[in-house]
Amino acid sequence: MSESSEDNIEMWKMKRMIKKLEMARGNGTSMISLIIPPRDQITRFSKMLAEEYGTASNIKSRVNRLSVLGAITSVQQKLKLYSKVPKNGLVIYCGSVMIEDGKVKKVNFDFQPYKPINTSLYLCDNKFHTEALSELLTDNNRFGFIIIDGKSSLFGTLCGNTRDILQTFDVDLPKKHGRGGQSAVRFSRLRTEKRHNYLRKVAECAVKHFINGDKCNVTGIILAGSADFKTELSQSSLFDVRLQSKILKLVDISYGGANGFNQAISLSVDCLMNVKFIQEKKLISNIFSII
Repeated sequence: MSESSEDNIEMWKMKRMIKKLEMARGNGTSMISLIIPPRDQITRFSKMLAEEYGTASNIKSRVNRLSVLGAITSVQQKLKLYSKVPKNGLVIYCGSVMIEDGKVKKVNFDFQPYKPINTSLYLCDNKFHTEALSELLTDNNRFGFIIIDGKSSLFGTLCGNTRDILQTFDVDLPKKHGRGGQSAVRFSRLRTEKRHNYLRKVAECAVKHFINGDKCNVTGIILAGSADFKTELSQSSLFDVRLQSKILKLVDISYGGANGFNQAISLSVDCLMNVKFIQEKKLISNIFSII
């Protein structure tokens, strides 16, 4: 089975698990959510749990106090099974959950996420906290942005709620020449040549940032700008065909640089959401074909 197929299965499992966890409710604050990121220390969290145990001993409600202390003890026992944090981090959910007819069911399980989880979390509540797990799923799509106009270019990515600027550079292009004669022809040729070289540089930078090996490393690409450079780039033979096939949208914006990047993201939200919806449908069909 390919790595992508295995990831699809793990994503599917996690989505189902998140739904079940989100529905769970308990009395008091005895439902523990614990997330330890990669490269953190088990000993640090063991010490923290010992301190939390001391604090929980002062809870006034006897029933809630015993439930919280029992949950903390169960989590401590789970941590003893690990000499170090797994490479993708460690997630533990433990507590007493209300089920049908007012009965209580003890929940206590631990797992390593299918990809690194860079969140540190410890919460005692009447519910399990799954926000960090949900972010793992939404962060799967990485979109490339090229902000290009007659003054500068910016290359960036958007992954979940994380925006990264990869590179920016300015350009000094000659303005249109108003005079006639041979000098106008020469100036026009020089201007065309500089525009061509500018597009070539942008196209080369796009390959540097959005191609790894032979593959495109982004789900899709947004071209944005205030002038017609974005259209020229999208149609140019200089622009790598692997990137051309990933173009999702051309966006008109009022600014260049970082402000233009922010505006392009805002104006592309519907397009990016549609891509995620289509991928959701593909994910479901892939899972059923594997099963």
